Amino acid sequence: MKLLILLAGLALLLVFCWPLAVGLLVLLPLLWLVSLPFRIVAILLRALFAFVEAVLFLPARLLGWRPHR
Repeated sequence: MKLLILLAGLALLLVFCWPLAVGLLVLLPLLWLVSLPFRIVAILLRALFAFVEAVLFLPARLLGWRPHR
């Protein structure tokens, strides 16, 4: 559904202002490449926090505590 909305928006932009649509088609892959390192850092930080949480809760889990779900 998101792709359909994106394509429809791009088609409208192409009809009303084609230089902006062409610039968008050129810049979007470049912006995606620039954002990749930030995504990798976010994944690493999430994994680090999960590891710290697991280490901190290890004594409680060894004593029999289970999280309620």
